[in-house]
Amino acid sequence: MESKIFYSATHERIAAAVKKFLNSQKDFMSVGTSSSPRAAGDAIEELLSKNFGAILGNLAKDYSSSFARRAMADFAFYDNDGFYNVVDVKTHRLETSFNMPNLTSIERLSRFYEDDKNYFVILNIAYSLKGTHIEIKEVHFVPIEFLSWNCLTIGALGWGQIQIANSNTIEIVPQSRKKWMLQLCDALAEFYPHEISKITERIKHFEKIKKFWLKKAGA
Repeated sequence: MESKIFYSATHERIAAAVKKFLNSQKDFMSVGTSSSPRAAGDAIEELLSKNFGAILGNLAKDYSSSFARRAMADFAFYDNDGFYNVVDVKTHRLETSFNMPNLTSIERLSRFYEDDKNYFVILNIAYSLKGTHIEIKEVHFVPIEFLSWNCLTIGALGWGQIQIANSNTIEIVPQSRKKWMLQLCDALAEFYPHEISKITERIKHFEKIKKFWLKKAGA
């Protein structure tokens, strides 16, 4: 059984409702904070944290926004079929030329997705800022497996971090989780040998450094 929210047009209606809600808010940035993408992102996230449950309405139950800063989710909910959805908010200011946000740890996602009832959902919000006025231009509300590997990459942190390669280019391709996870495994089959090669070069480099210091006089 698949999520009725994501394998129907419901997730698009939720994205449209989020866009409408945020654009209906009075200017919530100050002159002092408007130039900071992080401050804008935090302000958008806080607004949604308090109101996303209401936006979902009867589509959700057990809505929660009480998560630690480094948690996988900004907020989470169960839908009416018992699917558990953890939602990670990502914001992107369109006036910036490049943005490469981390989405989640490969190891953490692979454990989370062992349960077919779990969905890791990206709420991606692209906005434009003029003075203190934020205008939401585009919203995507999709599980990570709807993000094409054409717009994703893997960063070298821990087991690896799934990243959006460039927030200016988001490619949504609804597909099965199995297909996407197999593509992830293929990507890792290329990524890990490359990391081994880099580490091998670093080992050789510091072997030379060690020889240099062994030849130095003194204790």
